[in-house]
Amino acid sequence: MSEILTSAFIVSVLVGAIRAGTPLLFATLGEILTQRAGVLNLGVEGMMIVGALAGFMGSYYSQSPWVGVLVAMLCAGLVSLLHGFLCITLKSDQVISGITIVLFGVGLTSFIGEAMVGKTGYGFEPLHIPFFSDLPFLGQVFFRYNILVYLAVLLVPVVWWLLFKTRIGLEIIAVGENPATADTLGISVDRIQYMCVFLGGMLSGLGGCFLSLAYTRIWIDQMTAGRGWIAIALVIFAAWTPQRALIGAYLFGGIEGLQLRLQTAGVGVSHHLLQMMPYAATILVLLFSARETFRRRIGAPEALMRPYMRGKRE
Repeated sequence: MSEILTSAFIVSVLVGAIRAGTPLLFATLGEILTQRAGVLNLGVEGMMIVGALAGFMGSYYSQSPWVGVLVAMLCAGLVSLLHGFLCITLKSDQVISGITIVLFGVGLTSFIGEAMVGKTGYGFEPLHIPFFSDLPFLGQVFFRYNILVYLAVLLVPVVWWLLFKTRIGLEIIAVGENPATADTLGISVDRIQYMCVFLGGMLSGLGGCFLSLAYTRIWIDQMTAGRGWIAIALVIFAAWTPQRALIGAYLFGGIEGLQLRLQTAGVGVSHHLLQMMPYAATILVLLFSARETFRRRIGAPEALMRPYMRGKRE
């Protein structure tokens, strides 16, 4: 118990929370954009794993982590367009399409990524910010991360501003709430939904490549380990708002970081039980959000999961 109460342990948990929560934040912001436009994308896990492998391969062969980021976002975005084609153009069931994307992404990356196992990629180095990085405690907790961590935090106000302070954001919300009314106002429902699905896929890919370029710098088969599903639950936890996504992502990241540090500290609890902690928290969120009345009360888009067909009344 004395080891758990030390300053070093607290710092390690907080640092672990930010590192583990950053990929969740990228993916959650992307899914918020997607769901705000009325499209449920359960394929986040598949897009993250595609981004993880594409980013790793892009950085490995180009010897530039930024090239890896661009490749990851592009590949995951292209996969998201497949989901968009199935759900927006063909009006397929969004749940089935999303699960199919997950299976596709996991299978494809397992096959292609076999040749990358054991290789070391070109990842991002932690930044040293003069004065701030040298501060005791605060410097360790907040000012010693790679640039992708700060980019994730910066994206929170950017996405908030996009959704709630711009014309395109109001169009996104209108499409997610009532696509028929948005259509009569001259808003292209399909265009808005495709755009949001693509942006959401790119952000999921960015979250995936964070794992392979900043979190580990190696490729591990199925390294996303269910983080995509946690991101979907975080959208509900965040009530479809970016600012709450920031809190939720690092809270869930803290749960993951805590269980890793507790294992390291040798706490007398089964490591299997500790590994369940982030996913048990996810299940609790989903249980509370299972009722449609609850989702509406906390701000779920009215037309979420309802394919829009012009001229057809609900």
